[in-house]
Amino acid sequence: MSDTVFTTPADAEAAFYDALARADLETMMSVWSADDEVVCVHPNGPRIVGLAAVRELWRQIFASGMRLSVRTSHTVVSETLVLAVHNVLEEVAEAGSEPAGPPIVATNVYARGGNGWRMVMHHASPTPNLMDIQVQGTPRVVH
Repeated sequence: MSDTVFTTPADAEAAFYDALARADLETMMSVWSADDEVVCVHPNGPRIVGLAAVRELWRQIFASGMRLSVRTSHTVVSETLVLAVHNVLEEVAEAGSEPAGPPIVATNVYARGGNGWRMVMHHASPTPNLMDIQVQGTPRVVH
């Protein structure tokens, strides 16, 4: 477990995306809870459960050599004293490039413990083309 204390869920989330951009496994894992019931799902990927399996997943991704740039937007936050859920749109591209497709919708769940806030779940899914859906406000109504 890392000595880093994330005092807010937003701090943990910033560290998560920073570690992702830098392909930094140790920083990435410092964001995750030491609880063995953590869950990670990448777009069109299987559900990965357990800290060792999540670490191995990120190790493989970072070992590929590809560096990613991720911009988040349209953040929706639900937070209590001990649990925070952040739902974001991720625009993912290879570093130095523009995103090639529609954004990914991601839900990041953080739990507050004795060492601050830690990620317990990251679930990312592909989205349809944004031109076909309404991102903000109420669902589109066709008359």
